[in-house]
Amino acid sequence: MTLPISQQKSIESQEKAARQAQKKSAAAKRENVSGYLFLLPWLLGLFLLTIGPILASLYLSFTRFDLLSAPQWIGLQNYLTLPGDPRFLTALQVTFSYVFLSVPLKLVFALLLALVLNKGVRGLAIYRAIFYIPSLLGGSVAIAILWRQMFGPGSIAEQLASLFGVQHAGTWILHPRQALLTLVALALWQFGSPMIIFLAGLRQIPRELYEAAAVDGAGPLRTFFHITMPMLTPLIFFNMILQMIAAFQAFTPAFILSGGTGGVLDSSLFYTLYIYLEGFGNFRMGYASAMAWILLLLIALFTGIAFLTSRHWVFYQDEQH
Repeated sequence: MTLPISQQKSIESQEKAARQAQKKSAAAKRENVSGYLFLLPWLLGLFLLTIGPILASLYLSFTRFDLLSAPQWIGLQNYLTLPGDPRFLTALQVTFSYVFLSVPLKLVFALLLALVLNKGVRGLAIYRAIFYIPSLLGGSVAIAILWRQMFGPGSIAEQLASLFGVQHAGTWILHPRQALLTLVALALWQFGSPMIIFLAGLRQIPRELYEAAAVDGAGPLRTFFHITMPMLTPLIFFNMILQMIAAFQAFTPAFILSGGTGGVLDSSLFYTLYIYLEGFGNFRMGYASAMAWILLLLIALFTGIAFLTSRHWVFYQDEQH
């Protein structure tokens, strides 16, 4: 039985549409396969070098593991031991002192330099590159060793300090009260990264705001606190989060300047340094893993507090007041 011409054309069009849909589906699958092949190195790194070690560390935090024998499950014992560990409490105190000293000082210093460079300095690109170099080199082993030599006995710092009547500058890295200050000074020296961000933010502030403030008779201080600071609060918040996380994770300067021991009376025993000493010095990898997870929770806690409080002091240009 022969179908009407209209039905035949309808069937042919449906078959043609189905073939085109199959071709598009096959092409889409080929594109997906190509995309996943390009992503494969990143995915392998994510699962093998990031997620895998994170999960392994979480498991080891509930075990007794000395790197030489199989891990033994001990439950929460590692976490319950931490509050009674005097060196753990000292490491927390030293790390908190370092974070709360170095981060604000670094941000203030970076902002001041950004304000100076924003005044139309000739060769601005050269100055930006020069000031950014310490951020690239400041966390390296070589700079930490150089810093140790600068504040060691018979160093240049000791000779310069003696000219101003300051004694024993060459033993600052060995003194319990001053060792941490040398580490804070080393962190302050790495101001380049937040300075570049502040400088970019200053360039984005509309000039009309400063012109209107000048017409109203506002002085430099009033202009700074009523225009510049509010406009920079998003960048201040951004830099604060980055620098705070980096300060909690600081390791190399404390390790090099203290000789890997934490210094006299543990005066430079950073939290990360104590994790290293317990894990690779005393072969208590399970205990070190528990401390690492406590550090993660601390960073998450302070970051969360920063985000919760930011609504009261961070202002965005698109907000409606």
